[in-house]
Parts: sequence; C-alpha cells; structure tokens
Amino acid sequence: MYNVYGVIGYPVKHSLSPIIHNLGFKLLGLKAVYGTFEVLPEDLEKAVMGVKALGIKGLSVTVPHKERIINYLDVIDDISSEIGAVNTVVMENRKLLGFNTDWIGVLKAFETNGVSLKNKRVVVVGAGGAAKSVIYAMKKAETKEVIVYNRTYQKAIELAERFSVIAKPWEELEKAEGEVIIQTTSVGLNSKVSVVGPEVLARFKVAMDLVYSPLKTTFLSYAEEVGCQTIDGLLMLFYQGIEQLKIWSQKTLPSESLDLIKKELYAEIKRRQGLDDKD
Repeated sequence: MYNVYGVIGYPVKHSLSPIIHNLGFKLLGLKAVYGTFEVLPEDLEKAVMGVKALGIKGLSVTVPHKERIINYLDVIDDISSEIGAVNTVVMENRKLLGFNTDWIGVLKAFETNGVSLKNKRVVVVGAGGAAKSVIYAMKKAETKEVIVYNRTYQKAIELAERFSVIAKPWEELEKAEGEVIIQTTSVGLNSKVSVVGPEVLARFKVAMDLVYSPLKTTFLSYAEEVGCQTIDGLLMLFYQGIEQLKIWSQKTLPSESLDLIKKELYAEIKRRQGLDDKD
C-alpha cells in the first residue's frame, strides 16, 4: 500500500512539486506517491475534511490557501503561527499538523547564490502568504530594513505591524530602492507582465521572483538587462520541497540525491517551456 501526498492550491496544474517529491520518495526507498489537487477557495474546508477521511499523509499548500488553511488544522507549529501561513501539512494520529518550510527555501536560495542578506535593505512586493514567509526569512537573516509594497495598502500595513517592517503604498513602488528586491505576487505567472520595469530594478543589486513559470519571468529579464544578479523561484521551490520531504519522511537525502532532483526539476521546466540548455 502506498501513502498518498499532494499539493493543494488553485491553480496547481503547472506545479512542479510532484517532480521533487515522487523522485524524492523513490530515492528514499519509500512507498509513497504525490499528486496535485486543484481546490477552489470556497472548497477548502471540504477538501481538508476529505484529506482526513481519505487518510492522505501530507500536503504541500500553495496559493491561495496558505493563510486560510490554518483555520482547519488541528495544530500548527510556533514558526507557522509567527508567520501566519502554512505550506506543509502532516497527518499524524488522525490530526493535521501545520508547518512552514517556505522561509527556509528562501534563505537557501540566496545562500546557494552566494548572497548575504545581513544588513541589506530589502524590498518585498506583495503581502500574501508567500510574502509573510519571505519577510520572516529576512528578519531571520538580520537584514537592515524590509519595505513592503502591496496593491491593498491595508494588507501591507498589517504585515508591517506583524513583523516590525515598513509598509508603503503601491503607487510609490516606482520609487523603490534598495539592495535586494523580492517579487512574491502571482504577477508574471504564465504571462509577460512585470510588477516593475527596468528603471526600478536598476536601483537594486539582486532580484528574486517566486514565480517560476516561466522560469525567466519578465521581472527577472528586466533585472538581468540592468545588471542585477537574479534568483528564480524554482530554486526556492526546490529547497522548501526538500524540507517538506524531511518532515514527512524523517529522513535526509544525501547531496548526490539532492543534485539529481534539482537537475530533473530544471530539466522538466525546460521541457515544458521549450527551452534549450543554453537558456
């Protein structure tokens, strides 16, 4: 009998998480399978009840459910409580436990690219569940200052109060400046739209986009054009997924297995997007 895991969100058809987890389970020698469960916002409570009824062992949680799912879980850990968002669920003794690995994925993505965040001025675009994890990660990294811009200013203010950061109106995003900018919204997902243009990105040294479809978003293309170091969202997805595997399996993959999963992850997105190895 195979244990069942999966990702819930809307949309999730584009998700590459099955690549990480199905290969990870295989490399760990576990009888487990991971799929995608597209769940409309209005169906979230019923979906969580279904998870319990079906005995699904674990979930990845993505947009737009990372915050609301907390209402339907039995227990969440201290970090998830502090962040206010959950991206990992474990079924244990018929209780659903919530965790957050997104913030670890963010930090490891910067670390892998040799970027130190300590004492840096960071701009975060967006104020949803992903932004909460990013801001938590920035605080852990001892950044000098974090500034949040969001279309709904009140949400930015709420984050500012929660994490002791700075909120600014969306209209002022064109004036944003700093050393690192992180795009956390869904803008650019399967489109050629960017939240800001190259004239804004020229004021930064490093740009990260949590969107990974396309792999090189317009946001990252603009950043590259003006000389920014760029970090794609797939790297963050990879590292947060590896942390999920640790939680679910209580096992750690060796470095050669991690390299294999990462290689397959990037190969799959290139296949999907019709990219060659030079891109």
